[in-house]
Amino acid sequence: MAEVLTGERLRDALAGGWSVVDHKLRREYRFPDFAAALDFVNKIGSVAEELGHHPDILLSWGRVRVETWTHDADGITEKDLLLAQRIDGLWGDRPLVTHPNGL
Repeated sequence: MAEVLTGERLRDALAGGWSVVDHKLRREYRFPDFAAALDFVNKIGSVAEELGHHPDILLSWGRVRVETWTHDADGITEKDLLLAQRIDGLWGDRPLVTHPNGL
């Protein structure tokens, strides 16, 4: 079983915009429309398949929320940090988009 991360290693991951919620890594990404958000989800799916580690993904208009944790460890492991890093690589340096209605 993979080792659950705590302390400094976990804090380093949080510096990238991820937060810990209920023993899971979570991050939300914003997009200008549904199509762009869906495209991002599909890219995440390809990375998840490649790594054999699959996050929970919530897709809505202009918004994607990703949660990842290692089920058999019941916590955050190196697998989750790698997946988070790869997802952030897909995101690149794009700024967050704020919806005109504040959504």
